[in-house]
Amino acid sequence: MKWKGVIPAITTCFKSDSEIDHAFIAAHCDWLIDNGCTGVVALGSLGEGATLGFDEKVAVLKTCAARLKGKAPVVAAISSLTTSESVRLAKAAQNAGCEGLMVLPPYVYRGDWREMKAHVAAVFQATPLSCMLYNNPIAYGTDFLPEQIQELAQQYPNFHAVKESSADVRRVSGIRALVGDRLAILVGVDDAILEGIGVGAVGWIAGLANAMPRESVDLFNYGLEGKSSQAFELYRWFLPLLRLDTVPKFVQLIKLVQEELGVGNADVRPPKLRLAGDELQKTKELIQQALRTRPASASTELRQAAR
Repeated sequence: MKWKGVIPAITTCFKSDSEIDHAFIAAHCDWLIDNGCTGVVALGSLGEGATLGFDEKVAVLKTCAARLKGKAPVVAAISSLTTSESVRLAKAAQNAGCEGLMVLPPYVYRGDWREMKAHVAAVFQATPLSCMLYNNPIAYGTDFLPEQIQELAQQYPNFHAVKESSADVRRVSGIRALVGDRLAILVGVDDAILEGIGVGAVGWIAGLANAMPRESVDLFNYGLEGKSSQAFELYRWFLPLLRLDTVPKFVQLIKLVQEELGVGNADVRPPKLRLAGDELQKTKELIQQALRTRPASASTELRQAAR
């Protein structure tokens, strides 16, 4: 498992009856890789993993892994209410053909360091798969500090990466100062990607890449290659959309962008509901404004050809 590049946290496409659209998910995985992404993460927050039953989660992983076998790695997001179910899902992910795990704290319960360490350690030890710790204190209320991440890195050899979503890019430097290159650091907040790359991040678990993979890949590569002028111009255009990834209704918003671009639909599982009223209208206006000023590039031509 190579933890680098643009690795979208994919949405879970639903049919009108709220059933999972496996055919679309398989084709979507292909399309993302064809447009320069280096892998996919399934079942994350953007994938509405909390609304999926255990068997549904395994089925999604099998769909992704079967389509991308030999082409790109599939990473399974691992989270549940209990440690035992997280361990069971990690083992099922390995059997389904996944090459990595994104390990989250448990849903709902916000434990102390002793409890959270025991939880993620159990998942790390459940399989030999390469593991990425997901740190998102804003969403989950659990904050894995750099010193705690260092402790985990010293004890668990298959702990290889951190998805840093605290929205504080100083955390990237803080982790690297303690562990050096022992762990790959990936940015998990769409509107902090250039800042994260600037202090040593090597990957991006991206949200808007579900709708605009080529622009996401271009932005990441410009940042990584030090092409600051091109990076800033693309970032300035992209930021209004990237910021949709940072608010409570990010799932509904990103799925709406997909629908507006013809690469998915905006259906979500309750208790989430599709956007409506003024909120829907304003978001559509934002998306259409972005499309009117969308940069033209060879990459955009490749994206169109892939569709």
